[in-house]
Amino acid sequence: MYQLSKDPDFHYEILRLLGFAPYEGSDIGEVLVATNQIKYADMESFHDAFNSLATRVLNTSTTIDATKNPISARNTFFRASSYFRSADFYLHGNWSDPRIYSLWDKQLAAFNSAIALLPVPGQRVVLNGSGFDIPAIFYGTGLPGPRPTIIMCNGYDGSQEEMYHFIGKAVVERGWNLITYEGPGQPTVRRDQNLGFIPQWEQVLTPVVDYALTRPEVNPSAIGSLGLSFGGWLAPRAAAFEHRIAATMALDGLYNFGPFILNQFDPELKALFESGNATAFNSIIDGILQDPSTKTSIRWDIQQGLWAFNCKTPFEWMTNIQPYTLEGLTKNITAPVFIGNSQNDIFFPGQAKLLADHLGDLATYHPFTNAEGAGEHCSTGALVLQSQVVFDWFQSIIDNA
Repeated sequence: MYQLSKDPDFHYEILRLLGFAPYEGSDIGEVLVATNQIKYADMESFHDAFNSLATRVLNTSTTIDATKNPISARNTFFRASSYFRSADFYLHGNWSDPRIYSLWDKQLAAFNSAIALLPVPGQRVVLNGSGFDIPAIFYGTGLPGPRPTIIMCNGYDGSQEEMYHFIGKAVVERGWNLITYEGPGQPTVRRDQNLGFIPQWEQVLTPVVDYALTRPEVNPSAIGSLGLSFGGWLAPRAAAFEHRIAATMALDGLYNFGPFILNQFDPELKALFESGNATAFNSIIDGILQDPSTKTSIRWDIQQGLWAFNCKTPFEWMTNIQPYTLEGLTKNITAPVFIGNSQNDIFFPGQAKLLADHLGDLATYHPFTNAEGAGEHCSTGALVLQSQVVFDWFQSIIDNA
């Protein structure tokens, strides 16, 4: 694939944003212009480029009469929201940075303005979890009768707002209901409730299913659960305990999270962690973070992990993520699972196939290839193709139920 930046991590994040264009989340030309302002391995320049773009696009919204031109206004609000999220993306290494909160407030406000202008306005709700609140959004179709419904979550760093542009709008276009949600560790819950990820994701999904079943628009026998990126671990984990869903979709599939991350370290550092020497382990990781030659992807992976799991030290983070494995749990999954595997996945190579192998006949394993332009992590940049494959599969599941 043509590289959008000399920094591979920046390339992926720019492609991620470009990929939203078919589903109203970005415009290609303005993203490419902003990309010209980003300096190699300079996270602040990434913020500056997209904060400037977001502000300009949001200012445009003030010139649009939303009553006369609701689609134009909606387009503008959605794009501004996406760009504010991108401006925030690389800031989590400094938890005291006020922009982490101010940018998020701006992206939420813009997104709320946009979903209010949908043909069937999106409805925000707050559901009760096990000691935490679950923010969710219901997108209806306006069509008569109970409809198939997809419940979806993002992963390690993404928001429920992003999910609408990544694959959610494709759900509504098919005449199905969409419910997006966030649990502990995910952007709004992390900010508003100061909660990091929990492995017991069924405690998040089950209240969302409970809510779905209260809505007359929802066909109770045609509910799907979809997880994106790290959500490709969260959704199968929840499926081992929540059996009211007709099918699970893992994009991309993930069997081991914590153990996989640990195995990426060199043998000496892994042995140091396993010895329990927190002081020495933290010192080495801190040195890696401070080294200007460290790859953006490594620096961001660790900084985002500390933030999302609400851990103060690398040793605490690495300890907390070790339980994130599906070992011993896949046998409890009873409904079909679609497992996407992107050929050029730079984050979790081999994990989707491992999950499929453990699920056996319940799994539909689908490789997304570089030749299709769908080989990047979660098929980023080929979202129309991905939604076609995934949702045609889900239609076949509910047709044959």
